[in-house]
Amino acid sequence: MAASAILRLENVTLKFAQMNAPVVAGVSLTLAPGDVLGLLGPSGCGKTTLLRIIAGFESPQTGTVEIAGQLVAGDGHWIPPEQRNFGMLFQDYALFPHLTIAENIAFGLRQLKKSDRRQEVAELLTLVRLPGIEKRYPHELSGGQQQRVALARALAPQPKLLLLDEPLSNLDLQVRLKLREEVLGILKNKGISGIFVTHDQQEALAIADQLAVMRQGKFEQIDTPEAVYTQPASRFVAEFVTQANFLPAQLQGNCWATEIGCFAVESKIFQDKGDLMIREEDIILHPASDGAMKIETRFFLGHEYRYSLYTPSGKKLYARTPASTALPIGTQVNLSIANTANLKLFNSQQSSVISHQSTINRKYYELGNRSR
Repeated sequence: MAASAILRLENVTLKFAQMNAPVVAGVSLTLAPGDVLGLLGPSGCGKTTLLRIIAGFESPQTGTVEIAGQLVAGDGHWIPPEQRNFGMLFQDYALFPHLTIAENIAFGLRQLKKSDRRQEVAELLTLVRLPGIEKRYPHELSGGQQQRVALARALAPQPKLLLLDEPLSNLDLQVRLKLREEVLGILKNKGISGIFVTHDQQEALAIADQLAVMRQGKFEQIDTPEAVYTQPASRFVAEFVTQANFLPAQLQGNCWATEIGCFAVESKIFQDKGDLMIREEDIILHPASDGAMKIETRFFLGHEYRYSLYTPSGKKLYARTPASTALPIGTQVNLSIANTANLKLFNSQQSSVISHQSTINRKYYELGNRSR
């Protein structure tokens, strides 16, 4: 392992006795100092369990865990959580209700003198934009304020790694967006590495330097958010991250022939049929009295509309348009594709990319060796 790596997992596996399949199955990754890894996946995919393994709340059956060059689990080694030099931010804040805000934050600073603790608490409260609330109790604060206090407490011991387990999911949208930006800013300013667990695609894309998409205990893809979104390594990643449409397609000359049209082939071809991925934002709706499809629903999302419609064979498609384009429900339309370079073909049986993008490494790679 490179000396600068803050975290390394090698072939980590954990299977609970009552379950048939491992919750975490052969997971490997390396995280560089100062990087934030977004751990994205549906409920039950194993992302929180993986975080608990890193923290030391669960012990893997196989594999190793290293934090800042120290082996903390595996190969006969076990370092308890309190000695692993990490901070943790939970979904439910986990503040001590009977302690003041100052006492909550100072909980991990018992080795300091009382005057030094008081100064450190004041500085941390200023950092999280809550100066002067030292004597209050958690129940006197809003949810967003409580999570800021929890962040201050996690930062107090000056950890090298911060683990965040869906820390913003209990907050309303405006508070979540603001606090997400502030948390990321603090991590970057302090040079602290982070692993941010979420099932929110937009949140993961926004906050992460590197994004790991998890499914059934394994990583489907690890790459930059931009690469995961534009070059999904599997159909699952394409569906879960980009919420793309899929239509059966057959190669005809230099085009992909589908039931809604024939679209130019932009990449090297390894197979002549499969399921064509079409992004919602790439679909252009053309109103026509003899249109082949009809708009079934329309949702206003502020800066855009999201429409649903059915193909002639009954497959449901979604399309997004700018808010300046508003088509009524029931409008007959034909479709075209704005950017055929975004089209990708997936094997219908194996759900893998079969165009040139199949060269993407879907196992893992050393995050420390990649830069955005």
